[in-house]
Amino acid sequence: MKRTLYGIPNCDTVKKARTWLADNGHDFTFHDFKKQGLERATVQQWLGQLDWEVLVNRKGLTWRNLTDAQKAAVTDKTSALELILSNPSVIKRPVLDNDGKFSVGFSDAQYRAIFEGAPA
Repeated sequence: MKRTLYGIPNCDTVKKARTWLADNGHDFTFHDFKKQGLERATVQQWLGQLDWEVLVNRKGLTWRNLTDAQKAAVTDKTSALELILSNPSVIKRPVLDNDGKFSVGFSDAQYRAIFEGAPA
């Protein structure tokens, strides 16, 4: 089973997710999208399963620092894709790729539900 956790290392929520995965014996690869970047195909896969409004963090500093015109231009998956590729910090973190199934954010209950019965 292939697992990749996407995020940035200094994000508190990403830290919690990484700790939870390690403490619960789940092998995963961490992808720092600030340093390693994001490929268009990867974000397109996320948007194939996830609503763009879930993936784009409209409560974060990156969103708040966008101009009103930039915010207004994000109306669908296509415009969200372009925003994410140009400003990866706007992504709600972390994004977990659990063998092709994607989830956003972290909570203990959320990860327990995802991994219940899954091999470590």
